[in-house]
Amino acid sequence: MKYPAVVAAAVGLLTIAPHAFAGDLKGTVRFLGAAPRKVPLIMNGDPVCMREHKGPVYSETVVVNGDGTMANVIISVKEGPVLKTAPPPAQHALLSQKGCVYIPHVVCLQTGQALDIVNDDPTLHNVHSLARENPAFNRAQPRKGMSMTVSFDKPEIFKIKCEVHPWMSAYVGVFTTPFFAVTGNDGTYTIRNLPAGDYTIEAWQELYGTREIHLHVKGTGVSLCDFSYPGK
Repeated sequence: MKYPAVVAAAVGLLTIAPHAFAGDLKGTVRFLGAAPRKVPLIMNGDPVCMREHKGPVYSETVVVNGDGTMANVIISVKEGPVLKTAPPPAQHALLSQKGCVYIPHVVCLQTGQALDIVNDDPTLHNVHSLARENPAFNRAQPRKGMSMTVSFDKPEIFKIKCEVHPWMSAYVGVFTTPFFAVTGNDGTYTIRNLPAGDYTIEAWQELYGTREIHLHVKGTGVSLCDFSYPGK
């Protein structure tokens, strides 16, 4: 599914307050080598799902764009001077079930922030979280328009799936601070107003795992931090 980078990263940008000496962290995530073959989702088990799409829908486990950049990669601060818990934003994050896929495929939020999970399909879904640090849940949403609101107290990245439609999956990233982002369709991300200092920045991708880069973030302007994942 194609979404603008600003939408994919928005949850991580909305509540960052300015600091006296802070800069923006920007970068691009690239895939090295030939992109993996796109895998179509088999939705013929539910005619409602089939009717929602005019053409094939592909798995988002690995999304490599035509220029080799990667979408749906979480970028976050792993080590540095800003790891203390920050107050959560009032704005809710959103995870929608539309066309029998989760939108977005990767959503991030802060500890204590509300996440609305909405069924936008005229068919039964159930939302089954596989969280380990936070309480797991498995709740049915049998009708279009049904929603649930949840929040999480501990940082982790975990999978959400639908038992009714086994091809449906999404990932939720929970962080103690607002210094995170998700790469968009152009493979880029921005973390704004990160206080100056030395950091370990981590990239996470659901199939290829994590990468780390150590760098100094400048007190003004832009610091660059690019990642790459080797093809298997």
